[in-house]
Amino acid sequence: MPRIHFQQQLAELKDKILGMAALSQQALDASVDAYLQRDASLCQFVRENEKAINSSQRELDEMAYDLLAKEQPMAIDLRFILAVIKINSDLERIGDQSMSIAIRTLDMLRGDPVDLPIDIDCMRNCAARMIRTALQSLLDADAHVAESVLEMDDEIDRMNRIAHEDLTRFIQARPELSQPALHAIIISRNLERIADHATNIAMDVIFWVRGADVRHQLSAAID
Repeated sequence: MPRIHFQQQLAELKDKILGMAALSQQALDASVDAYLQRDASLCQFVRENEKAINSSQRELDEMAYDLLAKEQPMAIDLRFILAVIKINSDLERIGDQSMSIAIRTLDMLRGDPVDLPIDIDCMRNCAARMIRTALQSLLDADAHVAESVLEMDDEIDRMNRIAHEDLTRFIQARPELSQPALHAIIISRNLERIADHATNIAMDVIFWVRGADVRHQLSAAID
């Protein structure tokens, strides 16, 4: 009976992390929609959503630490709880990056619309796809699916690099519009960082399922 109760608690922990993920995904979509639609009310939604994300993070961490202390899990169950704690942190940071996009958007709304050489929607779609795939790998305990997220990261890195180059040239040609262009550079970086957090989630799933820490391996490959 104690073992059955523990497994139920692990299932509840997974449900809670998926609920946290839904909040983070809402924050990402609302912040980018606010930018694309020039909608201040969506920025306010992101701000309110951030409070829910922070509350959810605290609640989930408390539950995970409580399980570690009381149940003293071993092997794959221990790795799952540790992975959830790290994934929880990455999801909260996705919320933070989305909040940054909303803040930049609010500042841009004070001026006239500017046609900037950057495809924010395409970058959002790439980052969102990475998050969804990473979460699917968590739901299915599928390390192979998680590995596919690592391969997606190069694409959004490329988009961020191109955006930075194009916007830098735009600023040089139109210095009077440098402020909105600088905001767009930072938003592009926010989206690239969100994708990095999705990659972290995927690596945590691999750690949970296989017991392999691929973070240092990935860093070594980059170096």
